[in-house]
Amino acid sequence: MAPNETDDTTTAGEVEEPRAGRRKAARYVVPVTVMGVAAATIGLVPALADSGDPDLPDITAVQLIEKIAQSDVERLSGTVKITTDLGLPDLGGLESGLLSGAAGGEEGEGGSSADPSGRLTELASGTHTLRVAVDGPDRQKLSLLENAAEYSLIHNGKDVWGYDSASNEVYHATVDEADAEERSAQQPPATPKDFAEEALKAVDDTTSVKVDGTAQVAGRDAYRLVVEPKQSGSTVGAVSIAVDSETGMPLKFTLTPSSGGSAVVDVGFTKVSFDRPDASTFAFTPPKGAKVTEDTEQDRGHGDFGGKPERGPKSEEDLAKGFDGLRMLGEGWNSIATFDTGAGAGLPTEEEAGDLGGFLGSLGDQVKGDFGKGTVFSTRLVNALITEDGKVYVGTVTKDALVKAAEAGK
Repeated sequence: MAPNETDDTTTAGEVEEPRAGRRKAARYVVPVTVMGVAAATIGLVPALADSGDPDLPDITAVQLIEKIAQSDVERLSGTVKITTDLGLPDLGGLESGLLSGAAGGEEGEGGSSADPSGRLTELASGTHTLRVAVDGPDRQKLSLLENAAEYSLIHNGKDVWGYDSASNEVYHATVDEADAEERSAQQPPATPKDFAEEALKAVDDTTSVKVDGTAQVAGRDAYRLVVEPKQSGSTVGAVSIAVDSETGMPLKFTLTPSSGGSAVVDVGFTKVSFDRPDASTFAFTPPKGAKVTEDTEQDRGHGDFGGKPERGPKSEEDLAKGFDGLRMLGEGWNSIATFDTGAGAGLPTEEEAGDLGGFLGSLGDQVKGDFGKGTVFSTRLVNALITEDGKVYVGTVTKDALVKAAEAGK
C-alpha cells in the first residue's frame, strides 16, 4: 500500500497489527467507570462543521487507526451535542420509562431522581446537550442541560455525586478502587473513542475501511475515517469517525443506517479544549435543603454507576446458561444471535393476552415462513424476530435476513 494513499480500502489482515497495538496503548478519554452508565448506543462525539476542509498531510487508513490506538488524552473540557434516532414508536413516556426500568432506575419507591442509573438513559433518544470535563482517571464531570434545570454527575477521587437541580435531590456513592478495572471492562461504550474502538473491532474481510478526506470539528482539524460493511443485508450503512489530527482522539462518531435518512447516532463536541480543567470544577457540596440518598453497598443496583460491578457472563458459553443454546449465525456485520426461550414461550396471541397481546402485536410486523409464524420488532438499527415457539433471532440485519435465518434454523 502506498504511504500517501488517502482513499484506501483496508482489509482485516492490514489492520491486525494496529488493532493489537490498540489493545495495549489505547486509553479511554473519560474512564467508563464514570461515564459508562450512559446507554450503549450513546457516546460523546461532535458534529462536523460546514467550513472549508483543512489541508492535512496524507495518511492511510492503517496509519490513522494506529494514531487512534496511540492517543493518550486524559484532560479535556467541552460541550457535546448528542442526537439518537433509533426509530422507536412514539408512545409518550413509555419508551423512557422502559429504558429507565431496564437500567435499574427507581425514582419512585425510595429511589432518587439524581440516581445516574435512571437519568442517563435519557440519552438513548432525542437530542441533548452535555458539558463534560475530565482531569485524569480520578476526576470527571458530566452535566446534562435541560430546560431551566441541570443534572450533573461528578466523580472526584472516591466520591461520586449526582445532582438534580429540578428536584434538589442528591445521589452519593463511593468508588471501590479494587473493583475499578473490572467495572471499567463491563461498562458500555460512552465516548467517541469507546465507539471508535467498538466499530474497529468489527473490521474484518467483510468490511471496507478508508480515509475520506478531512473536516473541522469544534475548531479542530480532523481526518475522516469511514467504515462500511461490504455485505448486503446489514442495517448499518456506514460509520464515520472524525479523528483529531494532532492528538489522534476521535472527535466525532456518526452511524448512518443502510435505509438512508438521518443518522441513528450523531454525537459531537461543539466546543473542546485539552487544557486541564480547574480543580473547582469537580468540587461538590450538597445544597442546603437537598435530599441526599446514600448508595450503600447492599442497595447498589445492577452494575450501575458507583456500585459494585456484577460478575456477569464472560462468554457465549456463559450466556448460553441463561438460554437454551445461544448461537451466532452468519459472519461480520450480518451476524445474528439466536436462542430458544423454551417451546411455546413466544409472545401471547391477542386471544391469549387480550388487549395486551394486540398492543404488543401492533408494535411489530407479523411474518411467516417454513419456521411457522412470528413477530419482527424493528428499530432503524437492530431488529428482532420472536417466533411462536419461543425462538429469538436478533441482529443489525434486515427483517428478511432474520426470516431466512429462522427458516435455515428450523
